[in-house]
Amino acid sequence: MNLAITLATTRRILSQLRHDHRTIGLIVGVPTLLMILLRYMFDGPGMFDRVGPLLLGIFPFVIMFVVTSVATLRERTGGTLERLMTMPAGKLDLLLGYALAFGLVALLQVGVVLTISLTWLGLDLNGSVWSLVLVALLCSVLGVALGLFASAFARTEFQAVQLMPAFVLPQALLCGMFVARDQMAGWLEAISNVLPLSYAVDAMKQVSANTGITGDLWRDMVVIAGCALLALVLGAATLRRRTP
Repeated sequence: MNLAITLATTRRILSQLRHDHRTIGLIVGVPTLLMILLRYMFDGPGMFDRVGPLLLGIFPFVIMFVVTSVATLRERTGGTLERLMTMPAGKLDLLLGYALAFGLVALLQVGVVLTISLTWLGLDLNGSVWSLVLVALLCSVLGVALGLFASAFARTEFQAVQLMPAFVLPQALLCGMFVARDQMAGWLEAISNVLPLSYAVDAMKQVSANTGITGDLWRDMVVIAGCALLALVLGAATLRRRTP
């Protein structure tokens, strides 16, 4: 691993994103708008207080997955990755640079959405705000890592978007937000136990219900971080110079 190459990649991606106002609007504006719509759709603080923290983990995960997978594929089809990989740069160096850059953007996303939720939308949180920020950021990084991994299986940007149902929707349905996991059929519960988004939802529930950091919350955060790291390693193993 070469830290200089990783940081150089991070600076390049951030420079590109700074001039891409539409992508920044998608990353920050869309989850904010969805939270506002849901707050007034429920027409009362009670339901929003229960569902809001869960969505603060799911929305960043989904949006960062889409943005990262498309952006990485664009770099490969445009030949940028091919040029970079002719230099003494390892695949993991490049992916860590992408992950760090999008992770910083995810931090901005989480900060804006959480600030609006806690102030204007009146989200009542029993737990620590910093715990919520950390879990939401881990969810965003997980979306980034899975997006980097998924981009290896697409040849066009449209195909990258099409991968979202395969990588995201099963996790969203089985994560326990709609139906408690222990109330599912046994085989569905077994599948949900190996899906990282299930632990993200569990972590948000822990933050909402407890003022301190519990052992279950630590376990969930370790699992989320471990899955993100595994996705980055798999992404480095499957990374190609360009799409044929």
